[in-house]
Amino acid sequence: MKITVIGGGSWGLGLSKVLTDNHHDVLVYDIDAKIVEKINTLHICIQLNEDIPESIRATTDLTEAVNHAHVLLFVVPTKVLRVALADVITHLDEPKLFVNAAKGIEPDTFKRVSEIFTEMVPPQYFEGYVALSGPSHAEEVIRGMTTLITSASENEAHATYVQNLLHNRDYFRVYSSTDLIGAELGGALKNIFALAAGLLRGQGLGDNATAALVCRGLVEMGKIYEHFGATQDSLMGLTGVGDLIVTCTSPHSRNFQAGYKIGKGKDLHETLDSMTMVVEGIRTCEAAHRLSHEHGLDTPIIDAIYDVVFNRVEPQKAYDKLLSRDQKPE
Repeated sequence: MKITVIGGGSWGLGLSKVLTDNHHDVLVYDIDAKIVEKINTLHICIQLNEDIPESIRATTDLTEAVNHAHVLLFVVPTKVLRVALADVITHLDEPKLFVNAAKGIEPDTFKRVSEIFTEMVPPQYFEGYVALSGPSHAEEVIRGMTTLITSASENEAHATYVQNLLHNRDYFRVYSSTDLIGAELGGALKNIFALAAGLLRGQGLGDNATAALVCRGLVEMGKIYEHFGATQDSLMGLTGVGDLIVTCTSPHSRNFQAGYKIGKGKDLHETLDSMTMVVEGIRTCEAAHRLSHEHGLDTPIIDAIYDVVFNRVEPQKAYDKLLSRDQKPE
């Protein structure tokens, strides 16, 4: 099959490697000519300095990219998604199956990525939408290390179609799901708790505190899942607890890294400027905090991270406030 990947970052190239290993014809589009050149000439992912298959081709020509394939796989930060999607739309002349592998929620609207696609893509060009989510660091995927993710769509046939494109027996196992809401919420919300986990480590706390954070974070995620009608299966699956664990326990996570630097006393803007990749947890925290307060959801960890990031509360003060909450049954 021919597949176009929109976004030549580390995760875009990680998925491109999987697709190429599965004998698909992959064309990567990126606006950055330097990234495209390195893919085509040196066959590397410059963000990770890792080799990628020589058969992966790249282009800065959006018309060529859109016309290359029926399946368009978007791997761009949610911060620039509307801009990227608006550019792609101008080149559409037939229905496409849209797949998204980035994780985030729009702060002002609390719209999931699928809702942005549905809103922006003209119906005559919108065949369907599939989300890819789960515990999946790009570094490990590019190296061919064992990874399990979920292909989710409200249309079961679309979910299994993309599942079949990506699944292989060597290192990349893909499950399918029709709980699109749960898959998208899990992929976005876990980034908030990854920030929190980094903060804890930056403050010198250990495994016990991290385990407690994962457990109580899962409770807060569950409240938001329930509010939107997502299933417990998704919460307890790869796109929920699976992704939560990997981002809260691994230094590969950019959200963990950002939290760690803030916990060590670095300024938020200084921290974000020093990161080579987008920290989605910042935007998602803003959205989740607003949602929780508008709908009366009790999310003390999300509130604490919001205070640290947006109200410049000292991490130790936010931590003390959490621990001083009234005792209650678990």
